[in-house]
Amino acid sequence: MPVLKAEEVVVAMIDHAVGFANLFRSHNLADHVNNAVALAKTAVIYDLPLVVTNGADSAPSRPLFDRLKQVLGDREVVVRGGNFDAFATERFADAVAATGRRKLLLSGLMTEGCVLQTAMSGLDRGYDVHVVVDAVAGETREIHDAAVQRLVQAGAVPVTWLSVASELQGTYENLATVEGFMGLMAEHSPTLGMYLQHYSALQSGGAVAA
Repeated sequence: MPVLKAEEVVVAMIDHAVGFANLFRSHNLADHVNNAVALAKTAVIYDLPLVVTNGADSAPSRPLFDRLKQVLGDREVVVRGGNFDAFATERFADAVAATGRRKLLLSGLMTEGCVLQTAMSGLDRGYDVHVVVDAVAGETREIHDAAVQRLVQAGAVPVTWLSVASELQGTYENLATVEGFMGLMAEHSPTLGMYLQHYSALQSGGAVAA
């Protein structure tokens, strides 16, 4: 599978809603929110089209995570009804198609439901589907893993938000986006954030905080 290029990618984020916070156990809630926010920021930094869905704010799923809404700003959120496949909502299907891009990066809730069915539908429609596995979550780890395995067997590619950002950045010499990339690591990757703190301290001749 070729390296992802910014001009080829569209990101779809499915129902990252507060009402699902009590339903998934495959991932830690704080980690899931962190990773979803990091993916949205990645889309902003690399100017990727971003198609976001959710149920109505009055639905049981309730609004999107506040931290995610802050990143999205005034971007449209496509409101879906009761379908599990987001492509069954014409506005979503049209918004993805209108980008003209065939590499679909997919995140959302829940892995075994809307994520699985939207990804399968995307594959049927000829998209190269990449599932951001650390920005999706299921009822249990077993259920999440089974859904991901099924998608991989069907042709979807598992990725993580940081692997996506790293592929899009490519090199620290890409100065137009390197500051944004470094910010992503500092804010959303604990280990790489610590590395950057260590490197910065060495460069300034100061001590590294424990």
